[in-house]
Amino acid sequence: MGDLYRGFDQDELDAQYRATATVSNFDELIEAYAEGSDEARAAVDHVADIKFGPGEEETLDLFPVPKTIRGKSDAPLFVFIHGGYWRMLSKNESSFMAPNLVNEGVAVAAINYTLVPPANIDQIVAECRRSIAWLYHNAAEHGIDPNRIYVGGSSAGGHLTGMMVAGGWQEELGLPANVVKGGLPISGLLDMEPITQCFVNDWMKMSMEDGLRNSPDRNLPSAGCPLIVAVGGEETDEFKRQSQDFTTLWQSQGWPAEYLECSGLNHFNVPMELCKPDSPMTQKLLAMIG
Repeated sequence: MGDLYRGFDQDELDAQYRATATVSNFDELIEAYAEGSDEARAAVDHVADIKFGPGEEETLDLFPVPKTIRGKSDAPLFVFIHGGYWRMLSKNESSFMAPNLVNEGVAVAAINYTLVPPANIDQIVAECRRSIAWLYHNAAEHGIDPNRIYVGGSSAGGHLTGMMVAGGWQEELGLPANVVKGGLPISGLLDMEPITQCFVNDWMKMSMEDGLRNSPDRNLPSAGCPLIVAVGGEETDEFKRQSQDFTTLWQSQGWPAEYLECSGLNHFNVPMELCKPDSPMTQKLLAMIG
């Protein structure tokens, strides 16, 4: 009966994408996001709840780099998009990396988007793109270089990262095609076809057309930016396959991409590597930013 998708039957496919079942301390891991983000807001000067679009949830928290660190130069920006299978979490649990990156001279933006329900996948992607537009057009007043914007995110946020480096949307928002200079999808859902066929679609309610229209692997740009495609070593085969396949696809176009499998880490603690100055993820991100 294993013929629903890539040899998996329904139960097997659901198990591949049920990340919560791969850890015994899910609540503790999510609390670490919140605690780390609370600590970041307490420790780093920032501007909270900036409106970037018309929707009530279209807000972001921005952590600029102080002049004492960046001097007279404008700083690069790392935009982080939270996960939660498009239906949970927010920017409030998503700025845990700010102390580490700001100390390294990289500004951080943690963005919010409307969750499902009431949103759908098209709306969420559009909102995230509006956040990039706001940051580009308002960068200078916050000491940020609009030509050095990098985007990352975890799980559903990895999917949304993929849709930020996709092509075909920038001109409508008054942006250059290469507005995003590099990406860090972490445990990203970069192939949406299986998502339309597993339990996640119970709340996403996507048709196959909806899923493919919003699938990063089917929306490649005309020219791709550098990518670091990361995943935890303890994740399921499908999460690893997603990252491996997208890395290979990107490289097949002649664009730079590196697959980073973080040994011993699971779906939920792997993004916390961005809090550690010496982690491979932090070091590779800083090298990409330059």
